[in-house]
Amino acid sequence: MANCLLNHWLSVLVLVMWLGLNVFLFVNAFLSYEKGDKYYYTREILGSALAWARASARCLNFNSMLILFPMCRNLLSFLRGTCSFCRRTLRKQLDHNLTFHKLVAYMICLHTAIHIVAHLFNFERYDRSRQSTDGSLASVLSSLSHQEKEGDSWLNPMQTTNMTVIYMTLTSIPGFTGVIITIVLVLMVTSSMEFIRRSYFEVFWYTHHIFIIYFIGLGIHGIGGIVRGQTEESIKENHPYRCAEFFEKWDDHDFHCKSPQFEGNSAESWKWILAPGVLYFFERILRLYRSQQQVMITKVVMHPSKVLELQMIKRGFSMEVGQYIFVNCPSISYLEWHPFTLTSAPEEDFFSIHVRAAGDWTENLIKAFEQQNSPIPKIEVDGPFGTASEDVFQYEVAMLIGAGIGVTPFASILKSIWYKFQHADHNLKTQTAGHAALNFDKATDILTGLKHKTFFGRPMWDKEFSTIATIHPKSVVGVFLCGPQALEKCLRKCCHQYSSLDPRKTQFYFNKENF
Repeated sequence: MANCLLNHWLSVLVLVMWLGLNVFLFVNAFLSYEKGDKYYYTREILGSALAWARASARCLNFNSMLILFPMCRNLLSFLRGTCSFCRRTLRKQLDHNLTFHKLVAYMICLHTAIHIVAHLFNFERYDRSRQSTDGSLASVLSSLSHQEKEGDSWLNPMQTTNMTVIYMTLTSIPGFTGVIITIVLVLMVTSSMEFIRRSYFEVFWYTHHIFIIYFIGLGIHGIGGIVRGQTEESIKENHPYRCAEFFEKWDDHDFHCKSPQFEGNSAESWKWILAPGVLYFFERILRLYRSQQQVMITKVVMHPSKVLELQMIKRGFSMEVGQYIFVNCPSISYLEWHPFTLTSAPEEDFFSIHVRAAGDWTENLIKAFEQQNSPIPKIEVDGPFGTASEDVFQYEVAMLIGAGIGVTPFASILKSIWYKFQHADHNLKTQTAGHAALNFDKATDILTGLKHKTFFGRPMWDKEFSTIATIHPKSVVGVFLCGPQALEKCLRKCCHQYSSLDPRKTQFYFNKENF
């Protein structure tokens, strides 16, 4: 239990650090715009909505910078390999990449909503102060023209009383790109719902790739400088705390306070997203290069229940147990790539996948290979990429739990155990391989001795964990799952419950496959 708690608290620490950075950036930006002298006059028009808009924008930039990193699969595989000597608790953090990606996406949605609502108030106040004729400071500031002789002095982007909020939104770079970014974000988020992703993967795949439009729009969103503040030189000569109350005398040449000069903020978003954008670009270039390497299909097997097995070879392909690849079939779709767990062992001279009919793309792939008289379709492969199952041989005892097609990651592991046993691999740390490996190639059931193999129902998990904890009182047990979320919750609870408080006794580590 001590190790489970350590892993849990390390995950919590990472989450708290991320949330803490969001809070710090938000508060820092909020106070800068709410209290700073530079935006004293801007606040006269916009009020606190200015600070809310800019603080949420800062957090939007920060999370947009982060969201691509969990999707750099080659980077994660590299880190997993270089961290092979690290503690399990450190390596396991890499298994949460998709969860972190989703959390960052939710944070982007939250700050997008805040940003939009704040700017709706800003635009309304820009319009109201421009229409005002009451001689207030806000109306005087809004009437400052673009064509002042002393410089670029305008503060309100709505320069005429005839300009509407909709017109300014659709004709300005920040407004137009903001609309496009919001539409793209809505499409990506809604198509990422579990139901759509599972049942209509093609919809999820295509809409998710319009993220390119999101990042381009975000990069140029700040161009135009609609949000403006007083220049440093103007503040020194005409400080707002000294001159604001005498705004009616600004036009008096004999008065010491003159009309303030303003400047737009430079675009900042591109600075946040440039580095991860370049990194992700090279990630995709590497994927493209690998996907163009020739793949030769050596064997096609149709199993019961419409499960297709493809055995393939590819020059330079090297894998570890539990890894997965992305597969594309150009005759079905040039753009769609689907993840499949490798079911072959590293010791075999080929690599294989099993494909179950679970959507239009997989059904079309199976049909393409079922046609006897047609040429074998071309297949492109990208990968392999690392998963939690790579660590299976780092444990003395391993529990492999698969539901439905989720058994495929463990086919690779079981085959590899058999090969390691056959070749007397002394580096195999896992104890429990002997019983399974000795009987792996038997035609009879290992328990009953009958030709018909025994099939068990749903396990009693409390009994299973209790038994393993009793048999292996001082072992570190790796629990590996590829299955539904409901089963994940149950197994996590059992891992926590049956791990000893004494780190020298039985410890259960939970590992979940994520694609």
